[in-house]
Amino acid sequence: MRRALLRENVLMPKLALTIAGSEATGGAGAQADLKTFQARGVYGIAALTCIVSFNPSDNWSHRFVPVDANVIDDQLDAITGAYGPEALDTVKIGMLGTPATITTVAKALSARPFTNVVLDPVLICKGQEPGAALDTDNALKAEILPLATVVTPNHFESLSLSGMDAIDTEDDLIEAAKRIHERYGVTVVAKGGVRIAGPEAVDVYFDGVSLEVLRAPKVGEVAVSGAGCSLAAAIAAEIAKGATTLEAARTAKAFVTEAITLRVASNAPFDAVWQGD
Repeated sequence: MRRALLRENVLMPKLALTIAGSEATGGAGAQADLKTFQARGVYGIAALTCIVSFNPSDNWSHRFVPVDANVIDDQLDAITGAYGPEALDTVKIGMLGTPATITTVAKALSARPFTNVVLDPVLICKGQEPGAALDTDNALKAEILPLATVVTPNHFESLSLSGMDAIDTEDDLIEAAKRIHERYGVTVVAKGGVRIAGPEAVDVYFDGVSLEVLRAPKVGEVAVSGAGCSLAAAIAAEIAKGATTLEAARTAKAFVTEAITLRVASNAPFDAVWQGD
């Protein structure tokens, strides 16, 4: 009786789920997502898909361990059992890492659909070569992208998803966003970051109707770990709170710009975003 009474008086926060990998230094992956959810005022929930540990003894190369498919299923079963669709309808998807994991997550999302699916189509980790992502490319396009409502590709991912040979200018990035939308029918936030020359970091929002270039002054000329994770997570958080996708993208852009400004340095060869206190 007391438990029921307490539950009646609880003010339920907005919820957001991340399905992503763990990045041990804390700058990216599920760690960045959960910090972003907290900073944006939503209750964060996580299902881990893999463990990424940089190797300081081998030029900070990546040690990648996928989480067993049954364990991923167990996590998602617990999460969706605890929170029904009326409470939890927004998910951010980050690094999946293998075709087997992609299939597992796709089946789970098809069995229990989410209204809002924000996909950060992670093909490589910071510091990896683009070729390392090719084995997951087709699986992501075939199984996860059709379930997404928003996709947030970086420069390399925009090349892959758009089929373009080069994205060197703002106009190229606009064209890439349009092509990705045309191919996959999804709202696109294509990130230019430090890859597009000029004093501004530009991202392009396109949903088939509205086109907007999101601008902010560049904070340095080197990519910062966790920026892409945090942008997608911030978009998911704002949508969970009731914002339109365009409003969410604008808010997320400003939030991540600040997080890059507050960056955390370490012995790793790249800084990491910090979402603030």
